[in-house]
Amino acid sequence: MRVEQQSAFVLQARDYRETSLLLEVFTREHGRLGLIAKGAKRAKSPFRGLLAPFQPLRIGWSGKGELGVVTGVEAVSSTLPLAGDRIFFAFYLNELVLRLLHRHDAHQKLFDDYCLSLEGLLVDSGWESILRIFEKRLLAELGYALLLDKTGVRDGELDADTLYRYIPDQGPVPVNGQESQGILLHGSTLKALAAESLQDDESLREAKQLMRSILGIYLNGKPLHSRRLYQQIIAFRNSVAV
Repeated sequence: MRVEQQSAFVLQARDYRETSLLLEVFTREHGRLGLIAKGAKRAKSPFRGLLAPFQPLRIGWSGKGELGVVTGVEAVSSTLPLAGDRIFFAFYLNELVLRLLHRHDAHQKLFDDYCLSLEGLLVDSGWESILRIFEKRLLAELGYALLLDKTGVRDGELDADTLYRYIPDQGPVPVNGQESQGILLHGSTLKALAAESLQDDESLREAKQLMRSILGIYLNGKPLHSRRLYQQIIAFRNSVAV
């Protein structure tokens, strides 16, 4: 099989033998793929400098097995100018896609959402909302959509002022003083997440707790390296500031 000119982003690149790279790429039409870029580290390779994260690409490959071989790479535009903390957030998106998507499963809508999220991270504010919305859309694309428009008890109507516990296999359940499992959050947060309009600090904080808990289930409890690294950076900054 030979495929040409596919919209793609490199999620991860690792050394492979002496002169090649082993890539994980996210393509619009073919989903997540493993590819070998032969000779990509050579000084005269036409691929040199292109196979990096956050570089919009057109990529071609050939092969029938688990790993294809890169046959062509073209930059669609310049690398997205992510800087500061936004680099960590973008790598977080990459790691979610890498960890949760199966190879060779097309997710065209999610690819578009990924592109929009990267572009959104170029803006000075609103990054927390961007991450939460991508997480929500990712879960829905994988068939694990959150119940955000009604309660998990007899399809009851959500009330913005009511406090709920979100139970993964049931949805939001009104707090009655006896239930201890689930993530505690307000109906207003669920409504804001459903409408993709997270703005106030309380909704952002509660949505973050919810998404972290739900994603942890599908990540099998294994930590995300990008999250751990960012936490270490924040801890270092705080220690220097004291």
